[in-house]
Amino acid sequence: MPKSKPSVFVTRRLPDLVETRMRELFDAHLNVDDRPMTQAELVDAVRNADVLVPTVTDVIDAAVISQAGPKLRLIANYGNGVDNIDVLSALARGITVTNTPGVLTEDTADMTMALILAVPRRIAEGLSVISRGEWNGWSPTWMLGHRIGGKRLGIIGMGRIGQAVARRAAAFGMSIHYHNRRRLPAAVEAGLDATWWESLDQMLARMDVISVHCPHTPATYHLLSARRLKLIRPEAFIVNTARGEIIDENALARMLEAGELAGAGLDVFEHEPAVNPKLVRSHRVVLLPHMGSATIEGRIDMGERVIINIKTFQDGHRPPDRVLPSML
Repeated sequence: MPKSKPSVFVTRRLPDLVETRMRELFDAHLNVDDRPMTQAELVDAVRNADVLVPTVTDVIDAAVISQAGPKLRLIANYGNGVDNIDVLSALARGITVTNTPGVLTEDTADMTMALILAVPRRIAEGLSVISRGEWNGWSPTWMLGHRIGGKRLGIIGMGRIGQAVARRAAAFGMSIHYHNRRRLPAAVEAGLDATWWESLDQMLARMDVISVHCPHTPATYHLLSARRLKLIRPEAFIVNTARGEIIDENALARMLEAGELAGAGLDVFEHEPAVNPKLVRSHRVVLLPHMGSATIEGRIDMGERVIINIKTFQDGHRPPDRVLPSML
């Protein structure tokens, strides 16, 4: 008798290639309408599924996990970050959690570099002038921005994405600095020609551009607090393509409004999809709707990682992308 297919609940619409493959391999329940699931619907899913495939917008907290049925043994997150999942509660109930690391690195680094260029060079402002029909011709002193070559880039979180950003920024002539929980191996650091700062405060005070690439955890919530934001030079720029909760968004908005920071490029926000109105009104900010990893290739790669994790787990082996408490 053939082995029965695991019941897999997918919370959002995924690329057609991914969904088709899931239907072939699993008893896949798809979200055809791509409507965010309510908490009640998530509870119903965990009560009946063998595997849950959530995304960053699904809050799989202790309250949801506590109502999981006996069949649920795997939460295969469609995404790298797992701050939307109470991993410890899941592990306590014998539920394995996986993610999709690595596949979004280059896409997110590309978008980060785009923001590092866009904000100092006032690209969004220039586009707006054209779209409003307000351009009256070239002038030697109009729409002046800042050169990025020779500037110091301070990277917060030097993992895969941080290192990919460092390589791109170095090609533009930027000097690479970083703060990380642990210093990189000497060979990696030398290869990136990067300067390590044990003190985040000291690094922030000396950089021209700050780029955020650490995960959102309880330890990194408001890592860039109002106090730390005050350490940054008024001529400096901040870019965030990681998680909005890492920056005190209200403090950032106030400082930008007061001219205490030169500008910011933000792809993520503290209370998504809501965006602080002060940020929306500011000419100092380039805002994007959480699209740093949004490439067709990346989304398909994410789905393939999810499928590999499910298949490996189904076959009785350890999934390659298992999330451990030490990673949180």
